[in-house]
Amino acid sequence: MAAFDANGVSLGASERKVKEVFPSVHCRALEWQSRAADRRCDGSRLDLGGVSVRITFYLRKDALEAFDVRFNTRELERFAAFLKARYGAPRSDDEQTLRRADGSDRRLRRIAWEAKGERAVLSAPLEGRRSSLLVSRGDFEEEIYR
Repeated sequence: MAAFDANGVSLGASERKVKEVFPSVHCRALEWQSRAADRRCDGSRLDLGGVSVRITFYLRKDALEAFDVRFNTRELERFAAFLKARYGAPRSDDEQTLRRADGSDRRLRRIAWEAKGERAVLSAPLEGRRSSLLVSRGDFEEEIYR
């Protein structure tokens, strides 16, 4: 299994490494206080596994803690196949039906990988247009908006 990475930029990488591989990213201080990150680097449209994506890198003390990849849901199968080839067999791959407050249902596909305190979770609303992949380590997901 490959490390959880984006075009060779793995968790723990420096901001300099992010900019070397993705020269179009724009980095700045995070707009809110968080224990999970202190800087973010936003990219315009990039290619990842043959899929056009937008990516945001989150760094803390010059180490990459997470990255969030957003892509069009119509590319779900292609992107999932790329990730499975890159990251190996997922820990889980399932569909869920969630009940919204208005009583309607929302179908969601989630594919998750986990290794050595790091995780990658692809979330795709099957009726929606935008899906995402969050790759993180530690308690990033719980801490980012605290």
